[in-house]
Amino acid sequence: MTVVIATRLREDRLGHLTAMHASLTRQSVPWEALISLDGADPGQLPAPLAADARVRVLPLPHPVGAACARNLALNEVRTPFVNWADDDDLFTDDAMTVRLRELERTGLGWCAGYSEDLHPDGTTRLWRCPTPPGRHAAGDVWTYWKDPSDTIPIGPTTILARTDLVRAAPMGGLVQGEDYLTAIGVTCLAPGVLVPVPVYRYRKHPGQMTRQDTYDVLEPAARRHAWNYGRSLRAVLSVPATSSAAGVV
Repeated sequence: MTVVIATRLREDRLGHLTAMHASLTRQSVPWEALISLDGADPGQLPAPLAADARVRVLPLPHPVGAACARNLALNEVRTPFVNWADDDDLFTDDAMTVRLRELERTGLGWCAGYSEDLHPDGTTRLWRCPTPPGRHAAGDVWTYWKDPSDTIPIGPTTILARTDLVRAAPMGGLVQGEDYLTAIGVTCLAPGVLVPVPVYRYRKHPGQMTRQDTYDVLEPAARRHAWNYGRSLRAVLSVPATSSAAGVV
C-alpha cells in the first residue's frame, strides 16, 4: 500500500512529518510513502525520511495547493491500495494491518476506521464518525451526512481503498475540503466497511489549517459543494441504465 502525503516542508511541521514517518515504520505490513513536495526544496526533507528506501519524493516546481499536489502524486502510486495522510498527523500502530486484512478478506473497495484527536499534551480523544460500523453499500455513507453543516460522515484519512477506486474519485478542486469529495466519491463508487477501531490520529496544534482565522470563511461553501456532489453522484449511480431503444439525441 502507498500513503500519499502532500507537504510544503514548513519548519513548524517538520517534526510532525518525522513523527508521521515514525508511525509508518511501526506498521507490520509492507508500505510505501509518496511525499508530494508542494513547491518545497527536497533538501529540507527530514533525514529519517530521506534515508528510508520506502519513501519516494515527488518534487513539484512551484506551489500548486494540497489538492493538486496530492492528485499529481496519485499518478505515481504503484501499489494496489492507497491512503491519504496529512504531514502533521499519525497512524495508530495497527492501522494498516486491520484495514488491509479486512479488504483482503472481503474483496470490498474500501475500509475505514475511527480517528482520534491528538492534543499537545499527548492525550487523545476518540472521534466516532456518524457512519456506523459495518458493511456499507455504494452510496450509503453519504446518507449519514444529513445536512452540509453537519459533521462529515466519515474521516477521509481513515480510508484505505483500492488505488483504481481512488483514481476515479481523487481530491476535489477546492482550496479546503478537497478531501471531503474524495471520501464521498470513493464510498459512492464502491461498497466498503467501517471497522470500529482507531486507525488515525489527527493532531491538534496552532499551525493546522482548521485553526486559521480564514478557515471558516469558505468552509460552509466547501461543505455544501461536497454534500451536493455526494447527493448527485449517488442519484446518478442509482438510476438504471436506459434502454438503447430509447435513442440518444
